[in-house]
Amino acid sequence: MRYLQSAMFKKILIANRGEIAIRVMRTCREMGIATVAIYSEADAQALHVRYADEAYCVGGPASADSYLRMDRIVDLCKQTGAEAVHPGYGFLSENAHFARLLKENGLVLIGPSAESMEVMGSKIASKQAVKAFGVPLVPGIDEAIKNPDDALLVAIEVGFPVLVKASAGGGGKGMRVVERKEDFLSALQMAQNEARSAFGDDSVFIEKYVGSPRHIEIQLMADNYGNTCYLFERECSIQRRHQKLVEEAPSAVLTPEIRRAMGEAAVNVAKACNYSGAGTVEFLLSDNMEFYFLEMNTRLQVDHPVTELITGIDLVKEQIRVAAGEKLGFSQGDLRIHGHAIELRICAEDPMNQFLPNVGRVETYKVPQGSGIRVDDCMESGMDIPIYYDNMLAKLIVWAPSRLEAIERMRRAISEYVITGIETTLMFGDFVMKHPAFIGGKFDTHFIQQYFTEEQMAPEPLEAAEAALLSTAALQFFQQSSAGNTAETASEQPGSSESAWYRNRKNFA
Repeated sequence: MRYLQSAMFKKILIANRGEIAIRVMRTCREMGIATVAIYSEADAQALHVRYADEAYCVGGPASADSYLRMDRIVDLCKQTGAEAVHPGYGFLSENAHFARLLKENGLVLIGPSAESMEVMGSKIASKQAVKAFGVPLVPGIDEAIKNPDDALLVAIEVGFPVLVKASAGGGGKGMRVVERKEDFLSALQMAQNEARSAFGDDSVFIEKYVGSPRHIEIQLMADNYGNTCYLFERECSIQRRHQKLVEEAPSAVLTPEIRRAMGEAAVNVAKACNYSGAGTVEFLLSDNMEFYFLEMNTRLQVDHPVTELITGIDLVKEQIRVAAGEKLGFSQGDLRIHGHAIELRICAEDPMNQFLPNVGRVETYKVPQGSGIRVDDCMESGMDIPIYYDNMLAKLIVWAPSRLEAIERMRRAISEYVITGIETTLMFGDFVMKHPAFIGGKFDTHFIQQYFTEEQMAPEPLEAAEAALLSTAALQFFQQSSAGNTAETASEQPGSSESAWYRNRKNFA
């Protein structure tokens, strides 16, 4: 890789907690950069506090009293000599006011400008911005609804079902699918009320509802010299409550032509807001393989490790270098996809009880090991799970030369991952890895509604699970051999890890 010489940061404050704070600190340590951690009173014994070179309490347990204290963070930068702030994801990572405050105080945000955040932070403004660059949009309107009766006429013109969607925020809040015109006005009012409550902004707009979509996102990296590259896609369709649980790279369904078209569209999105740093453009992919711009996340994503594993690029390191004034060390032509990676978010929630949060004390914590396994976490045995923050505890990521081998490796890793004392999404991850729809790559954002039922969760005989995997592997081998390609080598059969899973199910209860 080629880099412009610059004055690299000597010290960085990480304005976050948990696994992402540790993940950023690890890269800083490799780059010889000192780190400053912040923590709340609830996180006084957290691992990220111990891992950093310096750590300071910024307030009480609630986020508003600690991790969202912009003034305290700025003061700490001046006190410790930190030249830059890495916000991770969540908290202040997409806060334009925070970005401006840092700049006013002579500090660098390791992220995009406040102006880029503002354009892409509004779904309406972002749609208007990218429209001029020819980025495909879902049919609908790209301005806030002012008159309910006029909105109903637009919905009729677009054609039901339609999606009423909040302009601000995310996570499925302020969103309603409307199947009939008779239900439109009440659904509109509910969406506006929810958006006002969640984001302080009741602006909503209308889109055509895309049935059975896949959720595909493109990773971008841009510098301050006009260079922007796309680092391929991530498949993020397996979700609950519009939030991702399983991600993989690359997608099992994209052709090279569609991948290139989506990548180039994502680059145009970055140009539409003069973007710099790491960002992700999200698309909906319809069942007839047409894609539409959804939104841009102006930060590092939770699922960035799968991109790192298939490209060999440390995205956090690139973020830091770009923020320090360096040019990208690679061009689009340098990038290649190597193998396949899958990530499972391990959250403290009960999959068998509608994925409701589950807090308590982690009694036993043991991570899997071996080739091709990465665990980004912040956990240890005896640790209490705070009720104040997001309940994601860790990310289990695997890499293998082929998708089937990655699935098998993930199943083996799940069988070795031991967490007792709380409920987690580990067992859901095992369910996904065994399911024929996932193995065959034939799934969409409705995976949980379609397949994750009590009947489906009944343990199946080992022979049936193995037979399904073997038949899929045999079909793939035949297809690749027929096309004259080098066949992907199937790894060892998963009988031993499957047996371990059922033997140790009580460990995951």
